[in-house]
Amino acid sequence: MQITSGAAQIAADEHGSGEPAVLFMHAGVTDQRSWQHVVDRLPDHRCLTYDQRGYGRTTYEREDGWSGVGDAVAVLDAYDVDSAVVVGCSMGGRGSLHLALTHPERVRALVLIAPAVNGGPAEEYEPEVDALSDAQDAAFERGDLDEVNEIDAHVWLDGPLAPRGRVGGAARELFLDMNRIALEAEDPGERGDGVEAWDRLGEIAVPTLLMIGELDLQYLKDNVAHAVAHLPDARLVELPGVAHLPQLEGDERMISELAAFVAALRQDGRPRPGAESDVRTADC
Repeated sequence: MQITSGAAQIAADEHGSGEPAVLFMHAGVTDQRSWQHVVDRLPDHRCLTYDQRGYGRTTYEREDGWSGVGDAVAVLDAYDVDSAVVVGCSMGGRGSLHLALTHPERVRALVLIAPAVNGGPAEEYEPEVDALSDAQDAAFERGDLDEVNEIDAHVWLDGPLAPRGRVGGAARELFLDMNRIALEAEDPGERGDGVEAWDRLGEIAVPTLLMIGELDLQYLKDNVAHAVAHLPDARLVELPGVAHLPQLEGDERMISELAAFVAALRQDGRPRPGAESDVRTADC
């Protein structure tokens, strides 16, 4: 489906059927294809995936003041979904939080995988990550998008402190294809929907499942620690052996935890603590 939202035609797809509906918001180095392993495991739920502006098959004209939250609401409206479990990774996690704060009636529950959180302290990186960033800047300057893409794959797919190429095969090929589209995309314009969520997490009352990969960046681990301590109804699952994009790796722990969380909402409206979870309290 192509969904009109402002100056954009949002490319969206529907998978499965059944309640509750689940809306997926992808990371800033992927597109909606990154969720395929997950939606394949949720055939009894109506799963909605879409490409945000600058990604995948979504087309747009430059539009200053456009809203990522508005685009998400447009997707829900186009499929006649009043409220959904909203699943977001990284940039998509930030959008999920913004949606929950600005349109709480549209969000039944949250699943946040390594979310970006606006309004927090300045990001601090490991020296190895700074070195990779410097190498990427140099690749940009000489116009070597292939190397830029490979460095992104090292940081976000492999994990910055893991060996380059830790993840190979179809997952790496798909990452490189998705991120190359984003690297070459035209600027969609200045966004107009910033929400400082860091100090407002206590306003989000819905059940929330937080997940973070063992090999992810430290500042994202810090984001998750802050979120699980301040969201009123949060639970943390730590994922061994994966980095920023466990869904792209088809990580069994991540997928089974997400599926159980959504299934519990279907049964009685609230998830129970997962039998496999490492942390069961709102404090990590």
